[in-house]
Amino acid sequence: MGLSSVSGAVSVPPQGRRAGGPASVRPSGPVAREAPASPSGPVPAPASGERPADGPPDAPRPQVVELRLSAFAGHRRAVFPLGPCTFLVGPSGSGKTTALRAYEALARLAGGRTVDEAFPDPAACVPERARPDAQRRRGFRIGCTADGPEGPVRLDVAVQAEPELRIVGERLSADGVVLLETALRDPGRRHVQAAWHTAGQTPVTRAPLPDDRLGTALLPLRVSGRTDGQRRVLAAAEQMVVALRSVFACDPRPGRMRAPVPVGSGRLLGSCDNLADVLWRTRSECTRRHAQFVAATRAGCAGPVTDVVAELLADGTVRGFLDRGDGVRTALGRLGHGELRYLALSLVLLTGPGVLEVDPVREVPAALQTLSVLADGLDRGLDPVQRAELVGLAARMGERGHIRLVGSVSDPSGPAETPGVTVVHLEP
Repeated sequence: MGLSSVSGAVSVPPQGRRAGGPASVRPSGPVAREAPASPSGPVPAPASGERPADGPPDAPRPQVVELRLSAFAGHRRAVFPLGPCTFLVGPSGSGKTTALRAYEALARLAGGRTVDEAFPDPAACVPERARPDAQRRRGFRIGCTADGPEGPVRLDVAVQAEPELRIVGERLSADGVVLLETALRDPGRRHVQAAWHTAGQTPVTRAPLPDDRLGTALLPLRVSGRTDGQRRVLAAAEQMVVALRSVFACDPRPGRMRAPVPVGSGRLLGSCDNLADVLWRTRSECTRRHAQFVAATRAGCAGPVTDVVAELLADGTVRGFLDRGDGVRTALGRLGHGELRYLALSLVLLTGPGVLEVDPVREVPAALQTLSVLADGLDRGLDPVQRAELVGLAARMGERGHIRLVGSVSDPSGPAETPGVTVVHLEP
Protein backbone atom coordinates (compact mmCIF):
# COMPACT_ATOMS: atom_id res chain seq x y z
CA MET A 1 0.00 0.00 0.00
CA GLY A 2 1.44 3.32 -1.01
CA LEU A 3 1.44 6.70 0.61
CA SER A 4 0.74 9.98 -1.09
CA SER A 5 0.97 13.42 0.43
CA VAL A 6 -1.88 15.92 0.41
CA SER A 7 -2.73 18.42 3.10
CA GLY A 8 -4.04 21.88 3.72
CA ALA A 9 -5.00 24.24 6.50
CA VAL A 10 -8.16 25.98 7.52
CA SER A 11 -9.02 28.04 10.55
CA VAL A 12 -11.74 26.26 12.52
CA PRO A 13 -14.42 28.51 14.03
CA PRO A 14 -14.31 28.84 17.82
CA GLN A 15 -16.61 26.62 19.83
CA GLY A 16 -20.19 27.76 19.98
CA ARG A 17 -23.65 26.62 19.06
CA ARG A 18 -23.92 24.34 16.08
CA ALA A 19 -24.42 26.88 13.36
CA GLY A 20 -22.41 29.16 11.18
CA GLY A 21 -20.81 29.36 7.78
CA PRO A 22 -17.75 27.70 6.31
CA ALA A 23 -14.27 28.40 7.57
CA SER A 24 -11.70 30.36 5.59
CA VAL A 25 -9.05 28.46 3.64
CA ARG A 26 -5.33 28.84 4.07
CA PRO A 27 -3.03 26.72 1.86
CA SER A 28 -0.36 24.49 3.32
CA GLY A 29 2.36 22.19 2.00
CA PRO A 30 2.38 18.36 2.14
CA VAL A 31 3.09 16.57 5.39
CA ALA A 32 2.95 12.89 4.53
CA ARG A 33 5.66 10.98 2.73
CA GLU A 34 6.38 7.76 0.97
CA ALA A 35 9.35 5.77 2.22
CA PRO A 36 12.21 6.12 1.87
CA ALA A 37 11.96 9.74 0.69
CA SER A 38 12.46 12.57 3.13
CA PRO A 39 9.34 14.21 4.53
CA SER A 40 8.05 17.27 2.75
CA GLY A 41 6.25 20.05 4.54
CA PRO A 42 6.18 20.57 8.27
CA VAL A 43 8.13 18.17 10.45
CA PRO A 44 6.53 17.18 13.78
CA ALA A 45 7.49 19.70 16.42
CA PRO A 46 9.79 18.73 19.29
CA ALA A 47 8.08 17.15 22.24
CA SER A 48 6.59 19.66 24.61
CA GLY A 49 4.81 19.35 27.89
CA GLU A 50 1.38 20.56 28.81
CA ARG A 51 1.50 24.00 30.35
CA PRO A 52 -0.80 26.82 31.33
CA ALA A 53 -1.53 29.25 28.54
CA ASP A 54 0.71 31.90 30.13
CA GLY A 55 3.41 29.60 31.55
CA PRO A 56 6.76 28.37 30.20
CA PRO A 57 6.97 25.02 28.38
CA ASP A 58 7.93 21.95 30.34
CA ALA A 59 10.92 19.75 29.55
CA PRO A 60 10.56 17.72 26.32
CA ARG A 61 8.48 14.59 26.74
CA PRO A 62 9.28 11.35 24.88
CA GLN A 63 6.92 11.03 21.92
CA VAL A 64 6.58 8.63 18.99
CA VAL A 65 7.16 10.72 15.87
CA GLU A 66 7.34 8.00 13.23
CA LEU A 67 5.81 4.57 12.66
CA ARG A 68 7.47 2.16 10.23
CA LEU A 69 5.81 -0.91 8.72
CA SER A 70 8.64 -2.51 6.77
CA ALA A 71 6.64 -5.68 6.10
CA PHE A 72 3.33 -5.86 7.95
CA ALA A 73 0.05 -7.20 6.52
CA GLY A 74 -0.60 -5.11 3.39
CA HIS A 75 2.14 -2.56 4.10
CA ARG A 76 5.70 -2.72 2.73
CA ARG A 77 8.36 -0.09 3.37
CA ALA A 78 5.66 2.25 4.69
CA VAL A 79 6.70 5.22 6.85
CA PHE A 80 4.12 7.29 8.71
CA PRO A 81 5.22 10.66 10.17
CA LEU A 82 3.32 11.33 13.39
CA GLY A 83 2.70 14.83 14.67
CA PRO A 84 0.80 15.92 17.78
CA CYS A 85 -2.43 15.31 15.83
CA THR A 86 -2.23 12.83 12.95
CA PHE A 87 -4.94 11.40 10.71
CA LEU A 88 -4.61 8.46 8.35
CA VAL A 89 -6.95 8.82 5.39
CA GLY A 90 -7.65 6.56 2.46
CA PRO A 91 -10.25 4.25 0.96
CA SER A 92 -11.39 1.03 2.56
CA GLY A 93 -8.64 -1.57 2.33
CA SER A 94 -5.78 0.93 2.30
CA GLY A 95 -4.51 -0.22 5.70
CA LYS A 96 -5.54 2.51 8.13
CA THR A 97 -6.75 0.08 10.80
CA THR A 98 -3.72 -2.14 10.26
CA ALA A 99 -1.34 0.74 10.96
CA LEU A 100 -3.12 1.62 14.20
CA ARG A 101 -3.01 -2.01 15.31
CA ALA A 102 0.73 -2.10 14.71
CA TYR A 103 1.18 1.00 16.87
CA GLU A 104 -0.92 -0.55 19.64
CA ALA A 105 1.08 -3.79 19.44
CA LEU A 106 4.36 -1.89 19.90
CA ALA A 107 2.83 -0.15 22.93
CA ARG A 108 1.87 -3.50 24.44
CA LEU A 109 5.38 -4.86 23.95
CA ALA A 110 6.88 -1.75 25.54
CA GLY A 111 4.54 -2.26 28.49
CA GLY A 112 5.96 -5.73 29.14
CA ARG A 113 3.33 -7.80 27.34
CA THR A 114 4.41 -11.00 25.65
CA VAL A 115 4.51 -11.26 21.88
CA ASP A 116 1.38 -13.44 21.80
CA GLU A 117 -0.49 -10.82 23.84
CA ALA A 118 0.67 -8.06 21.49
CA PHE A 119 -0.21 -10.03 18.34
CA PRO A 120 -3.26 -12.23 19.06
CA ASP A 121 -3.58 -13.06 15.33
CA PRO A 122 0.02 -13.14 14.07
CA ALA A 123 -0.80 -14.86 10.78
CA ALA A 124 -2.84 -11.81 9.75
CA CYS A 125 0.26 -9.64 10.26
CA VAL A 126 2.35 -11.57 7.74
CA PRO A 127 2.35 -10.02 4.24
CA GLU A 128 0.02 -12.06 2.05
CA ARG A 129 2.64 -12.78 -0.60
CA ALA A 130 5.48 -13.51 1.82
CA ARG A 131 7.03 -16.88 1.01
CA PRO A 132 8.36 -19.15 3.77
CA ASP A 133 12.07 -20.00 3.89
CA ALA A 134 13.54 -23.49 3.91
CA GLN A 135 12.51 -23.93 7.55
CA ARG A 136 8.90 -22.84 6.76
CA ARG A 137 9.39 -19.57 8.63
CA ARG A 138 7.41 -16.42 7.83
CA GLY A 139 7.12 -13.20 9.77
CA PHE A 140 6.82 -9.42 9.72
CA ARG A 141 8.82 -6.29 10.63
CA ILE A 142 7.67 -3.10 12.32
CA GLY A 143 9.36 -0.19 14.10
CA CYS A 144 9.10 3.40 15.27
CA THR A 145 11.11 6.48 16.22
CA ALA A 146 10.73 8.23 19.57
CA ASP A 147 11.98 11.79 20.00
CA GLY A 148 12.73 13.40 23.35
CA PRO A 149 15.62 14.44 25.61
CA GLU A 150 17.94 11.86 24.00
CA GLY A 151 17.11 12.97 20.47
CA PRO A 152 15.57 10.61 17.90
CA VAL A 153 15.80 6.96 18.99
CA ARG A 154 14.88 4.20 16.52
CA LEU A 155 13.41 0.80 17.36
CA ASP A 156 13.01 -1.97 14.77
CA VAL A 157 11.54 -5.38 15.57
CA ALA A 158 11.42 -8.57 13.49
CA VAL A 159 8.78 -11.11 14.52
CA GLN A 160 8.52 -14.71 13.37
CA ALA A 161 4.87 -15.68 13.08
CA GLU A 162 5.22 -19.18 11.65
CA PRO A 163 5.79 -21.96 12.57
CA GLU A 164 5.90 -20.46 16.09
CA LEU A 165 5.51 -16.90 17.31
CA ARG A 166 8.68 -15.26 18.65
CA ILE A 167 10.75 -12.09 18.40
CA VAL A 168 13.77 -13.01 16.28
CA GLY A 169 15.49 -9.65 15.95
CA GLU A 170 15.48 -6.22 17.53
CA ARG A 171 17.59 -3.10 17.08
CA LEU A 172 17.64 0.06 19.20
CA SER A 173 19.78 2.86 17.79
CA ALA A 174 20.44 6.59 18.09
CA ASP A 175 22.70 8.91 16.09
CA GLY A 176 23.81 5.99 13.96
CA VAL A 177 25.02 4.00 16.98
CA VAL A 178 23.47 0.59 17.61
CA LEU A 179 22.69 0.54 21.32
CA LEU A 180 20.96 -2.86 21.45
CA GLU A 181 20.82 -5.64 18.89
CA THR A 182 19.31 -9.10 19.24
CA ALA A 183 19.30 -12.08 16.90
CA LEU A 184 18.01 -15.62 16.96
CA ARG A 185 21.08 -17.87 16.84
CA ASP A 186 19.61 -21.24 17.80
CA PRO A 187 15.97 -21.87 16.78
CA GLY A 188 15.84 -24.74 19.28
CA ARG A 189 16.27 -22.40 22.26
CA ARG A 190 13.66 -19.99 23.61
CA HIS A 191 15.96 -16.98 23.70
CA VAL A 192 17.81 -14.57 21.43
CA GLN A 193 21.41 -13.45 21.71
CA ALA A 194 21.56 -9.79 22.74
CA ALA A 195 24.43 -7.33 22.53
CA TRP A 196 24.27 -3.85 24.00
CA HIS A 197 26.58 -0.87 23.89
CA THR A 198 28.93 -0.51 26.88
CA ALA A 199 31.76 1.81 25.74
CA GLY A 200 33.93 0.79 28.69
CA GLN A 201 36.83 -1.65 28.79
CA THR A 202 34.41 -4.07 27.11
CA PRO A 203 32.75 -2.19 24.23
CA VAL A 204 29.82 -4.60 23.98
CA THR A 205 28.06 -6.79 26.54
CA ARG A 206 26.42 -10.01 25.37
CA ALA A 207 23.74 -12.03 27.12
CA PRO A 208 20.64 -14.07 26.26
CA LEU A 209 17.19 -12.47 26.43
CA PRO A 210 13.79 -14.20 26.16
CA ASP A 211 12.33 -14.40 22.66
CA ASP A 212 8.77 -13.59 23.73
CA ARG A 213 9.33 -10.06 25.08
CA LEU A 214 10.78 -6.79 23.86
CA GLY A 215 14.44 -6.57 24.83
CA THR A 216 14.33 -2.76 25.04
CA ALA A 217 11.78 -2.98 27.86
CA LEU A 218 13.99 -5.48 29.72
CA LEU A 219 17.21 -3.47 29.57
CA PRO A 220 16.70 -1.59 32.88
CA LEU A 221 16.76 -5.00 34.59
CA ARG A 222 19.96 -6.11 32.85
CA VAL A 223 22.14 -3.01 32.44
CA SER A 224 23.91 -1.62 35.51
CA GLY A 225 24.55 1.89 34.17
CA ARG A 226 28.15 2.01 35.37
CA THR A 227 29.69 3.38 32.16
CA ASP A 228 28.73 6.30 29.96
CA GLY A 229 27.78 3.83 27.24
CA GLN A 230 25.50 1.88 29.53
CA ARG A 231 23.84 5.05 30.76
CA ARG A 232 23.25 6.07 27.17
CA VAL A 233 21.64 2.71 26.45
CA LEU A 234 19.39 3.03 29.51
CA ALA A 235 18.37 6.60 28.64
CA ALA A 236 17.48 5.63 25.06
CA ALA A 237 15.53 2.55 26.18
CA GLU A 238 13.65 4.57 28.80
CA GLN A 239 12.75 7.22 26.23
CA MET A 240 11.38 4.58 23.86
CA VAL A 241 9.41 2.76 26.56
CA VAL A 242 7.92 5.95 28.01
CA ALA A 243 6.96 7.19 24.53
CA LEU A 244 5.17 3.94 23.70
CA ARG A 245 3.63 2.94 27.01
CA SER A 246 0.92 5.55 27.58
CA VAL A 247 -1.49 4.58 24.78
CA PHE A 248 -5.29 4.61 24.92
CA ALA A 249 -7.07 2.83 22.08
CA CYS A 250 -10.54 4.37 21.87
CA ASP A 251 -13.61 3.23 19.93
CA PRO A 252 -16.82 4.57 21.55
CA ARG A 253 -19.85 2.26 21.29
CA PRO A 254 -23.00 4.41 21.64
CA GLY A 255 -25.24 1.35 22.04
CA ARG A 256 -23.52 0.60 25.33
CA MET A 257 -23.52 4.19 26.59
CA ARG A 258 -27.26 4.80 26.78
CA ALA A 259 -28.20 2.84 29.91
CA PRO A 260 -27.28 3.71 33.51
CA VAL A 261 -23.99 2.13 34.62
CA PRO A 262 -22.72 0.93 38.01
CA VAL A 263 -20.47 3.22 40.00
CA GLY A 264 -16.96 1.97 39.36
CA SER A 265 -13.39 3.18 39.20
CA GLY A 266 -14.24 6.35 37.28
CA ARG A 267 -11.66 5.41 34.62
CA LEU A 268 -12.98 5.53 31.08
CA LEU A 269 -12.92 2.27 29.14
CA GLY A 270 -11.81 2.16 25.52
CA SER A 271 -15.39 1.50 24.40
CA CYS A 272 -16.61 4.37 26.65
CA ASP A 273 -19.41 2.15 28.04
CA ASN A 274 -19.01 3.78 31.45
CA LEU A 275 -19.21 7.39 30.27
CA ALA A 276 -21.78 8.35 32.94
CA ASP A 277 -19.58 6.96 35.75
CA VAL A 278 -16.63 9.02 34.49
CA LEU A 279 -18.77 12.17 34.29
CA TRP A 280 -19.81 11.55 37.92
CA ARG A 281 -16.13 11.79 38.83
CA THR A 282 -14.68 14.42 36.50
CA ARG A 283 -17.35 17.09 37.02
CA SER A 284 -16.21 17.64 40.61
CA GLU A 285 -12.48 16.96 40.19
CA CYS A 286 -11.56 19.59 37.58
CA THR A 287 -13.97 22.44 37.03
CA ARG A 288 -11.81 24.07 34.35
CA ARG A 289 -11.69 21.02 32.12
CA HIS A 290 -15.34 20.27 32.79
CA ALA A 291 -16.19 23.76 31.57
CA GLN A 292 -14.21 23.04 28.41
CA PHE A 293 -16.09 19.76 28.01
CA VAL A 294 -19.44 21.57 28.39
CA ALA A 295 -18.36 24.08 25.73
CA ALA A 296 -17.43 21.22 23.39
CA THR A 297 -20.76 19.54 24.09
CA ARG A 298 -22.64 22.75 23.32
CA ALA A 299 -20.81 22.96 19.99
CA GLY A 300 -21.55 19.40 18.92
CA CYS A 301 -25.01 18.58 20.28
CA ALA A 302 -28.39 19.82 19.13
CA GLY A 303 -30.25 22.24 21.37
CA PRO A 304 -29.02 24.43 24.24
CA VAL A 305 -26.55 22.93 26.73
CA THR A 306 -25.60 24.64 29.99
CA ASP A 307 -24.04 21.65 31.77
CA VAL A 308 -23.32 17.92 31.53
CA VAL A 309 -24.17 16.14 34.76
CA ALA A 310 -24.39 12.67 36.23
CA GLU A 311 -26.95 11.54 38.79
CA LEU A 312 -26.70 8.68 41.27
CA LEU A 313 -29.87 6.61 41.08
CA ALA A 314 -31.57 4.68 43.90
CA ASP A 315 -30.25 1.33 42.64
CA GLY A 316 -26.63 2.48 42.86
CA THR A 317 -26.18 3.16 39.15
CA VAL A 318 -25.28 6.46 37.49
CA ARG A 319 -27.04 8.13 34.58
CA GLY A 320 -25.74 11.06 32.53
CA PHE A 321 -27.80 14.08 31.44
CA LEU A 322 -27.48 17.23 29.37
CA ASP A 323 -28.78 20.19 31.36
CA ARG A 324 -30.72 22.41 28.96
CA GLY A 325 -30.79 25.37 31.36
CA ASP A 326 -34.59 25.73 31.45
CA GLY A 327 -35.36 22.99 33.96
CA VAL A 328 -35.21 20.25 31.30
CA ARG A 329 -32.53 17.56 31.38
CA THR A 330 -31.97 15.17 28.49
CA ALA A 331 -30.75 11.70 29.42
CA LEU A 332 -27.75 10.49 27.40
CA GLY A 333 -29.89 7.58 26.26
CA ARG A 334 -31.99 10.00 24.21
CA LEU A 335 -29.03 11.36 22.25
CA GLY A 336 -28.20 10.29 18.73
CA HIS A 337 -25.43 7.89 17.74
CA GLY A 338 -23.16 10.67 16.50
CA GLU A 339 -23.79 12.86 19.55
CA LEU A 340 -22.73 10.09 21.92
CA ARG A 341 -19.56 9.32 19.94
CA TYR A 342 -18.78 13.03 19.85
CA LEU A 343 -19.28 13.37 23.62
CA ALA A 344 -17.05 10.39 24.39
CA LEU A 345 -14.23 11.45 22.09
CA SER A 346 -14.33 15.04 23.40
CA LEU A 347 -14.06 13.75 26.97
CA VAL A 348 -11.08 11.59 26.02
CA LEU A 349 -9.23 14.54 24.50
CA LEU A 350 -9.89 16.73 27.53
CA THR A 351 -8.80 14.26 30.23
CA GLY A 352 -5.65 12.20 30.66
CA PRO A 353 -4.06 9.02 32.08
CA GLY A 354 -5.65 9.59 35.48
CA VAL A 355 -9.11 9.30 33.95
CA LEU A 356 -8.58 6.92 31.04
CA GLU A 357 -8.08 3.19 31.49
CA VAL A 358 -4.40 3.11 30.50
CA ASP A 359 -1.23 1.69 31.99
CA PRO A 360 0.96 4.77 32.57
CA VAL A 361 4.65 4.52 33.41
CA ARG A 362 4.26 4.93 37.17
CA GLU A 363 7.97 5.25 37.82
CA VAL A 364 8.14 8.33 35.57
CA PRO A 365 6.52 11.64 36.66
CA ALA A 366 3.33 12.46 34.76
CA ALA A 367 4.91 15.77 33.68
CA LEU A 368 7.40 13.76 31.59
CA GLN A 369 4.80 11.62 29.84
CA THR A 370 2.46 12.22 26.94
CA LEU A 371 -0.74 10.26 26.41
CA SER A 372 -1.31 8.97 22.88
CA VAL A 373 -4.88 8.24 21.80
CA LEU A 374 -5.50 5.80 18.96
CA ALA A 375 -8.92 6.29 17.36
CA ASP A 376 -9.85 4.15 14.39
CA GLY A 377 -12.73 5.59 12.37
CA LEU A 378 -12.81 8.77 14.44
CA ASP A 379 -15.34 10.48 12.16
CA ARG A 380 -17.70 7.49 12.04
CA GLY A 381 -21.28 8.68 12.61
CA LEU A 382 -20.30 12.35 12.99
CA ASP A 383 -21.79 15.18 10.98
CA PRO A 384 -19.51 17.84 9.41
CA VAL A 385 -19.86 20.26 12.34
CA GLN A 386 -19.05 17.60 14.92
CA ARG A 387 -16.11 16.39 12.87
CA ALA A 388 -14.68 19.91 12.49
CA GLU A 389 -15.09 20.67 16.20
CA LEU A 390 -13.47 17.39 17.23
CA VAL A 391 -10.53 17.77 14.87
CA GLY A 392 -10.02 21.33 16.07
CA LEU A 393 -10.09 20.20 19.71
CA ALA A 394 -7.55 17.46 18.97
CA ALA A 395 -5.25 19.96 17.26
CA ARG A 396 -5.42 22.38 20.19
CA MET A 397 -4.73 19.68 22.76
CA GLY A 398 -1.83 18.39 20.67
CA GLU A 399 -0.34 21.87 20.39
CA ARG A 400 -0.36 22.23 24.17
CA GLY A 401 1.36 18.88 24.62
CA HIS A 402 -1.57 17.61 26.68
CA ILE A 403 -2.29 14.67 24.43
CA ARG A 404 -1.36 13.19 21.04
CA LEU A 405 -3.88 11.69 18.66
CA VAL A 406 -3.40 9.19 15.87
CA GLY A 407 -6.72 8.50 14.18
CA SER A 408 -8.16 7.29 10.93
CA VAL A 409 -10.93 9.05 9.02
CA SER A 410 -12.82 8.34 5.82
CA ASP A 411 -13.22 12.00 4.78
CA PRO A 412 -9.89 13.87 4.51
CA SER A 413 -11.42 17.32 3.96
CA GLY A 414 -11.79 18.26 7.63
CA PRO A 415 -8.37 17.21 8.94
CA ALA A 416 -6.55 18.44 5.83
CA GLU A 417 -7.99 21.92 6.34
CA THR A 418 -7.10 22.24 10.03
CA PRO A 419 -3.86 23.94 11.12
CA GLY A 420 -1.51 21.79 13.19
CA VAL A 421 -2.78 18.49 11.79
CA THR A 422 -0.58 15.92 10.03
CA VAL A 423 -2.44 14.06 7.28
CA VAL A 424 -1.10 10.80 5.85
CA HIS A 425 -2.84 9.58 2.69
CA LEU A 426 -2.84 5.84 2.10
CA GLU A 427 -3.44 4.14 -1.22
CA PRO A 428 -4.36 0.45 -1.70
